[in-house]
Parts: sequence; structure tokens; C-alpha cells
Amino acid sequence: MALKIRRVVTGHDDNGRAVVAVDEICKNVMSRRPNHESCVVWSTGSFPPTIPGRKTAACARSRPPIRTAPCSGSASITPASRRAITAPDSIDYAIVLSGEIDMEIDGAIVHLRAGDVLVQRGTIHNWTNPGTEPCVVAFVLVAAKPVERAGKLLGAIG
Repeated sequence: MALKIRRVVTGHDDNGRAVVAVDEICKNVMSRRPNHESCVVWSTGSFPPTIPGRKTAACARSRPPIRTAPCSGSASITPASRRAITAPDSIDYAIVLSGEIDMEIDGAIVHLRAGDVLVQRGTIHNWTNPGTEPCVVAFVLVAAKPVERAGKLLGAIG
């Protein structure tokens, strides 16, 4: 059975609005030995990384940029709860370990299930759990350079 990891990658349009740039099953699955499969969901080419413009390559080895305070961990988001709207200066990797959750960005809601990976590239977002079961998410935040669109820095809120 082939490894099927859904990856969702956010970014910004030319006006600085948060958008879903990629929503797909990773295509770069590889096997280097029997009974082994892996894929690269996202990688950056510098530190701190920067977030590219609107044209985001579908390749998992694309190089993105952003800014944030590095802080990683996990969270259990209870049913019918909402987390505060945030805009990190970072690239955040959110791996849904169990349950289901919605990620809201400007004008869009992305529903994530266990096994899905979200690469949040400095976009303003909100988390909600409209279900009846808790959702457990592991977060890895990597500090990044500020996002800039049309000569304007898109800073963190709050």
C-alpha cells in the first residue's frame, strides 16, 4: 500500500490575504529498502527561512520564508472550541495525530483529519473543532523572516 499523506500549504496572495497554495496528496513518496516508504512534506533552504511570493511550487522541496517565535509542542483542542486568531512569524508544521479540526484563513476553511499535515507559512489563521471528539495536533514552529507583500510587512497580530 502506497503512503498517502495529505499536505496543505498556506501562503499569501498579492494583496497579503491568506490563501491555500497547495492541497494535495504528496507525490514524492520514495522507498529505499523493503517495507519502507517516506516523503518530504516541506523543506526550507535557509535559516531563518523566507516566504516566497504567490507562485508556490507544488514540489515538496520548494523553499519558503516567514517570521515567528520558535515554540513547538502539542495541543488537544476540545469539541466546539475555538482557538484565538494568530499570525505567526514562522513556518508552522501542524500534524493531526487524532480527531478532526478546521483551520480558517481569509475566506476559506480547510478540514483536516488524522494523518494530514499543514504547513502554515505566516498566515493569519484560526482553529476550530466543530466535532464531538477532541483533536490532538503536534506543532513544530520554525522562526522565519517577516512576510512582505507590495513593500509592506505583514506582521503578527496580538
